[in-house]
Amino acid sequence: MMEPLLTPIAALLVACLFSSIIMVSSLGINYGQIANNLPLPENVVPLVKSIGATRIKLYDADPHVLKAFANTGVEFIVSLGNEYLANMKDPSKAQSWVKTNVQAYLPATKITCIAVGNEVLTFNDTTLTDNLLPAMQSVHTALVNLKLDKLVTVTTAHSLAILQTSYPPSAGVFRRDLVTCVAQIVDFHCKTGSPFLINAYPYFAYKGNPKQVSLDFVLFQPNSGIVDPESNLRYDNMLFAQIDAVHSALASIGYKNVCVQISETGWPSKGDADEAGATPENARKYNCNLMKLIGQKKGTPMKPNSDLNIYVFALFNENLKPGPSSERNYGLFKPDGSQAYPLGVPAISAVSNNSSSGGSGSGTGTTPSASLPPASSSSGYLAITSDSGRSLCRCKSLLLCLVAFISLALHLQC
Repeated sequence: MMEPLLTPIAALLVACLFSSIIMVSSLGINYGQIANNLPLPENVVPLVKSIGATRIKLYDADPHVLKAFANTGVEFIVSLGNEYLANMKDPSKAQSWVKTNVQAYLPATKITCIAVGNEVLTFNDTTLTDNLLPAMQSVHTALVNLKLDKLVTVTTAHSLAILQTSYPPSAGVFRRDLVTCVAQIVDFHCKTGSPFLINAYPYFAYKGNPKQVSLDFVLFQPNSGIVDPESNLRYDNMLFAQIDAVHSALASIGYKNVCVQISETGWPSKGDADEAGATPENARKYNCNLMKLIGQKKGTPMKPNSDLNIYVFALFNENLKPGPSSERNYGLFKPDGSQAYPLGVPAISAVSNNSSSGGSGSGTGTTPSASLPPASSSSGYLAITSDSGRSLCRCKSLLLCLVAFISLALHLQC
């Protein structure tokens, strides 16, 4: 009988090579649960580890998830839904929430941040907007009282639609009607050392104008890029241009050194007939290229020495999300734990146990069920036109590494 081409040792070496393409130490992932067919949280742990994610953002503080990830070293952002902002203005209620949903899980579960509200400012609801900063301050005060403020910070996630202008990146500014509110929130971040979170989706730029927006530019594929006429900085992908537009907007109100994190970004693997670009191949390119970029630990053209802090949206396809088909198909994984498209990592089984009840969390225990998060409601995308050519070039260094690994594997057989 013919011997196999690669021995188990050789095969392992090659598998390690491909795994290293995708696994990055600083990757964050959004763990939404608007579904009724997701695996139990304990079965989710190996899936998270399989992609090298070390940070998770929840849309609530699901006790089942927080318990399942105890002693794993994975960092968590837990969240308070928009419907709880009014209550969180009350210091006693805020402290009670922090005790029950944060302090109770520390230090076994590494909760490092609380996100108060999601995309509040672009709902144009004055009550929500007026409650946002007081709620953030109240939750922070609770952390101080419980001596947890050195371990846990407080923030909120914004839609990119808070920008009035986003192109060129150097011209980024906030909406005039939001400047005062944003400045107060950023001042809070500076005083407490918390990050400024933005949800950014280049997908919407392509979906809105597929004939004008370069697909390669939004998918991190090789392209001729664009040059900012004011800063002379070159951009070869839209996400970096969006991030630097936020940096410019922050600088325009006097804050040049705020820590910006991308709390959501992703690409759907399926959509309706009018949702251009929502395919498994485009989703694979976007997320896999993004993960490789994160692994390089380099910043944007405007902030080259700052590591990227990005949370991919999302861990799972969520079958109960409202809206177009794309909303239910942002997951890296299907509910049974299989990959929605090839991720370059070994497949891991995760049996679906219908653990979710249709909310953003489990809806059980002491954590209130959060509202359905508008995970992809950002409409303020960066509209860029680029006549960049397509390129099918492969990374030579990757091929050389592959050849070296296979040569070593064959040598080990002899």
